[in-house]
Amino acid sequence: MDKDGRRSRWWIGAALLVTLLWLAGAGPLGAFLGRLGEVQTNDPSAFLPAGAESTEVSAIVEEFDREEAVPAAVVYSREDGEITREELADIGAVAERVGGQAWVSGTVTGPLPGTEDPSVAQFVVPIGSEEETGEAVEQLRALLADDPVPGLRAQVTGPAGYAADLSAAFAGIDSTLLAVAVVAVLVILVAVYRSPLLPVLVVLACLLALGLAGALVYLAADTGLVSLNGQSQGILFILVVGACTDYALLLVARYREELAARERVPSAVLAAVRGVAGPVLASGGTVILGLLCLLAADLTSTRGLGPVVAIGVVAALLSAMTFLPAVLALCGRAAFWPVPPHGSREAAGSLAEVVGRHRFWGRVATAVSRRPRLYWIATTAVLAAAAVFAPQFDAGGTGQAEVFRTEVEAVRAQEVLDRGFGSDAGAAPALVVADADRLDEVVRAAERLPRVEEAAPVTEPGPPGAEAPPLEEDGRVLVEAVLTVGPESPEALDAVRDLRAELRAVEGADALVGGVTATDLDTLETAQRDFTVVVPLVLGAVFLVLIPLLRSLVAPLLLMAANVLSFAAALGVGALVFDHLLGLPGADPVVPLFAFVFLVALGVDYSIFLMSRAREEALEHGHREGVLRALTVTGGVITSAGVVLAVTFAALAVIPLLFLLQLAFLVAFGVLVDALLVRTLLVPALSLDAGPRVWWPGRAGAADGGSAPEAERRPQAVGRSG
Repeated sequence: MDKDGRRSRWWIGAALLVTLLWLAGAGPLGAFLGRLGEVQTNDPSAFLPAGAESTEVSAIVEEFDREEAVPAAVVYSREDGEITREELADIGAVAERVGGQAWVSGTVTGPLPGTEDPSVAQFVVPIGSEEETGEAVEQLRALLADDPVPGLRAQVTGPAGYAADLSAAFAGIDSTLLAVAVVAVLVILVAVYRSPLLPVLVVLACLLALGLAGALVYLAADTGLVSLNGQSQGILFILVVGACTDYALLLVARYREELAARERVPSAVLAAVRGVAGPVLASGGTVILGLLCLLAADLTSTRGLGPVVAIGVVAALLSAMTFLPAVLALCGRAAFWPVPPHGSREAAGSLAEVVGRHRFWGRVATAVSRRPRLYWIATTAVLAAAAVFAPQFDAGGTGQAEVFRTEVEAVRAQEVLDRGFGSDAGAAPALVVADADRLDEVVRAAERLPRVEEAAPVTEPGPPGAEAPPLEEDGRVLVEAVLTVGPESPEALDAVRDLRAELRAVEGADALVGGVTATDLDTLETAQRDFTVVVPLVLGAVFLVLIPLLRSLVAPLLLMAANVLSFAAALGVGALVFDHLLGLPGADPVVPLFAFVFLVALGVDYSIFLMSRAREEALEHGHREGVLRALTVTGGVITSAGVVLAVTFAALAVIPLLFLLQLAFLVAFGVLVDALLVRTLLVPALSLDAGPRVWWPGRAGAADGGSAPEAERRPQAVGRSG
């Protein structure tokens, strides 16, 4: 008795120490979550393809001795009637006052009356640099509001306007996103546990994990080890909360089982941690390795997401497997109040007793066990029917205006600008860097193309009326090629392809083509390249994690095939929903890759939780009974985990950007398919139909049913016990 008392006191002391270390250490680190905006990079360079031609041109252009600026177009309009000369003069006076601001780099151009509609006019403001774009546009809009032209409406668009509105879409979203995710998780946990205390403990573990992740990401971004942007920060928040909750659900469910089988709380905590350590670490490992595979991507935003979110998963693992067991040990059975489990050595029981305690999932296991081949064939057919539509998923990119899901000033102003000056208004020319000795040949080659209106070198500033020489740096010149097609169109992409092909034929020119449209083209092609490179790496990483966990080669192959089919089904349903139900304009080129990484790395978790428990049970009860026990016992917790993760990812839809809406739908829908269909029907049915061979070359369940009574090995026995 004294020995048990000393052991209990030691346990309480250790659990209290771990709890205090987390609360005193990770708790204050939560302040870094509010500072992540300081180390974010949301300018276009944060999303450029790393090794693409347009990126190389952008780097070369910076070496030229010319003022770099981000243009903001100030658009004036009225509902009816022309803008008069007097009003145009007033606009000119405003433009002059704007030109005196410190953030203006160069000369304000205009005002210019509309060429297509005289009710529109504009002037263009060159803003100093991408870093100060957001603040400068905010000040510009405030200045226009304080200095109005009576009867006219002033709005700001152009590259600077779009960049400012994009940054504003992420500004202040952290607290909203976190609140939505946490409230959703709390509601689900209360419904699952019917306990007031346990959901609070799980949410506290999530918040501590988020605080630790925020501090680590801040440090890594501040030192240049990782690149953070608004979209990766939003995904970080969601994934930490969702993953930590999933791991916590698995631990708590096993802890509840152990409390029902043991008298002492410390031994129940230890047994629960031992029981879930393998699958939880394997689950976290698949996600972390899958995310780190994104480092092989060429697209800067894609490559930067991997390590940022991997840090978050590490923090989620640490919190779920250290803080939560410690606080559960301190709370004991009271964590489950008002219906705490009580120790009973007979709690494990026979298969019939297990089915009796889990009636719904017992009935599911019974149904699957009677006709496993029918279930896996039918489930595969349903998923394959949805996957047929996956090739219709349009990931060809979208225009700037289509990125936003809510009305923003830059989009409204661009519509007015198009009305006044035509749809090509504001189109950025293709920018060519070439050898100075081949300037004339490059210009002639460019102008031979039907989609190039004119090509001319960028010249050095000089006195008005004088012929200025081409701007030259290290033997290179810049040439601007004005396209005849509208920006952000398939025709513009084809025009850049043709221009590159034509200029490569100019011997000795070493011509490179960049600019806005070239960047769009390179982003699309780089995203397609990244998909073909990263997908095999992710599959290989997941496979290598599953082999030692399941001690098998067959089971990992089955799980991966099921989850790849699940991803294809989610993509197919997404294509139907986005195109026909929501009428969306298309998708960002990186959406399929992000969806694949999250769905395969996260979706396989539920099969991991099921099959790791099946292997554990098969070693004791044989293969068939082991699979049925695992499906019955884990059904509730895995379903809850899937719903939690789906809901937390769905919270990304509160950010008003098309990319995150589509990613939220694909991952949330795919996770539900994995948790409710793949793990519940497809994987158990395949495992039962394949028999003990599923564990080859391991020997789990090799003597299937040898030790179990014949009555319990018959499907009918399971049915009768339910």
